[in-house]
Amino acid sequence: MSKLTHGERIYTHTIRQVITVPLFSLTTSTPIAKQLASIKALGKGSDLEKAFATVALVYNNSADPEGKLSKAEAKSLLQTQFGGFIQGQEKKPKYQEIISALDEESENKIDFEDFMILLVSLTLMSDLLQEIKNVKTTK
Repeated sequence: MSKLTHGERIYTHTIRQVITVPLFSLTTSTPIAKQLASIKALGKGSDLEKAFATVALVYNNSADPEGKLSKAEAKSLLQTQFGGFIQGQEKKPKYQEIISALDEESENKIDFEDFMILLVSLTLMSDLLQEIKNVKTTK
């Protein structure tokens, strides 16, 4: 039998061992594309609207019930979902400052607004942004 407490499930095995597992790892995740498709207001949404909706969905899928992430979870999310933008930035002082802030008191929580500021800050310093700016478009 399982018991729900504080966003975690506690499972008791027959050997009387208790294992605590975060809820998000127990649920099967609906793909982001399917989640986006279920939002009627985005049916005719622009690319920019869909991009921001995707960011919000990725964040919400990882956030706790209060809509927050620990700094450690935020760092992990950046490493798994934003690797193209942070790859190769390790020697930049601003990048080091941002990552150090996530490493300090990593159990502290950040909200969606702070996460967006973090994403924008990392994007602005990224080498990938310059590459994106150099893409030629044809009309």
